[in-house]
Amino acid sequence: MSNIVWELDFYSRPVLDENNKKLWEVLICESPNDIERSPDTLFKYSQYCSSSSVNSLWLKEAIEKAIAEANTSPKKIRFFRRQMNNMIVKACEEIGITPLPSRRTYALNQWIEERIQDFYPQEEGYDLKTAQTASVQYPPLNPIPLPDAVKGDRGDKWTLVSLPASAFDEMKEWDIAFEESFSLSLVDTTPETIIPGLIVYSPRATPLAAWMSGLEMGYLLSEKSAKPQLRLETGLSDSWTLVNLTSKDMLEEAEKFETAKEKANGVHFLAVQTDPDSESFAGFWLLKE
Repeated sequence: MSNIVWELDFYSRPVLDENNKKLWEVLICESPNDIERSPDTLFKYSQYCSSSSVNSLWLKEAIEKAIAEANTSPKKIRFFRRQMNNMIVKACEEIGITPLPSRRTYALNQWIEERIQDFYPQEEGYDLKTAQTASVQYPPLNPIPLPDAVKGDRGDKWTLVSLPASAFDEMKEWDIAFEESFSLSLVDTTPETIIPGLIVYSPRATPLAAWMSGLEMGYLLSEKSAKPQLRLETGLSDSWTLVNLTSKDMLEEAEKFETAKEKANGVHFLAVQTDPDSESFAGFWLLKE
């Protein structure tokens, strides 16, 4: 079976039909899981749907049309809208595709933003009031500690580092056991853009990286609460405590990390190694908030 992963959104759009009802639309695109893959080569599919036809059967048929057009079927389909979970899961499972609740829908998010800015305003029936309506926001869940099986004796060390975007041109040459990336041409970076990252050094690097590889990696986040920490956001709403920020120096480093991440349009990375002298990575993930 193919290792192709698609990203999908099925939701109402700021376009009204002849009955003054909001049109729905399915957007499907390929996940850019390769640092060398140009976003221009990613498969894309879109189809409007009347509000009276919104159900899992219509969505299943739309996915099947996309499969026929692409002449290939994905192994998994990522989606980020929690409120559409049941419908998307049912449609995917009826076709035999694994549905994947995920915040790693980078290509899809960019495509939606482009359509909001440039495509929908040109459509007949475009409704500015609908376009300006805020989307549903969900409160973040409390972060949970890493499982005992991967955090070992808590002897892990960590460091915040940074690399120029041009360094990732050679990522295919790096020795990495578990990894996932995307082309930086998907986001607005230059070869000189500084990409920040967190490296975790652990005597249990391989089990830790293997466990992380089973997660839908989202992004790293510096939490400035009563218990400051660096969190790993995964899936639709899962949150894990990676590092507790217990000193002023740690807090300053985390603040610099967040500033660099913002300048890099949210792009950053997470890596796992056995020690600072290692020339290989147990895990390496390119991420975007």
